[in-house]
Amino acid sequence: MGISSCCCCGSDRFKDNKVLWKKLIDDWQLAQYEIDYINQQQGLCCLECGANIRSIALAASLMKLLGFQGLLKDFIQDDSFHKLQILEINKAGTLTSWLLQLPGHRLIEYPEYDMMNLPFRSSSFDIVIHSDTLEHVEHPIRGLSECRRVLQKGTGYCIFTVPLIVDRLTRTRYGLPPSYHGVESNLQNDHLVFTEYGADAWVQVIKAGFSECRIISHDFPASNVLVGVA
Repeated sequence: MGISSCCCCGSDRFKDNKVLWKKLIDDWQLAQYEIDYINQQQGLCCLECGANIRSIALAASLMKLLGFQGLLKDFIQDDSFHKLQILEINKAGTLTSWLLQLPGHRLIEYPEYDMMNLPFRSSSFDIVIHSDTLEHVEHPIRGLSECRRVLQKGTGYCIFTVPLIVDRLTRTRYGLPPSYHGVESNLQNDHLVFTEYGADAWVQVIKAGFSECRIISHDFPASNVLVGVA
């Protein structure tokens, strides 16, 4: 495990949970090593605050981009970041409970809000953040372009994760049997997968109009964060 401690709360105690099930593994056509790192990405959790690896990676990326060295629990208490306008699209795992403590944070969720048609003025936010949401958006480039539109041009960041199979190329699931993420016992229509992401995921960020796409890796191959620079 590349991440030895939780950057949210500082704990070094983790619990490993298996989250993939046979049908999803078959739909996704995963090899055993891919099963292992996706299970790690989604199921390895901090025993203290409950953050899984992708939430930890998002938190670490946010603080890195803003030049803060320390834990998220201290970051949210730092007055110098309280003027940030942060848009969270769907709950980014356990990161939401921390971000809610920032005065400029706003959470919106599907189906009340649609990433492809955000009801905000251009240049309204400093940060847009979402986690394992884009693969469920029917037209992901359109969704990313809306994220770019509402960001401050030149200084805004769209920070996000997608389930990334690093040795493949991105493919659409159009023409394939429906596949769902989530929990096997409670699959819902909003968990329908439109896109399975691979090593070229960055291309959609550029096509959406971002000037730059950064990839911040915290625990390769399990934990990779994409950052669109507006």
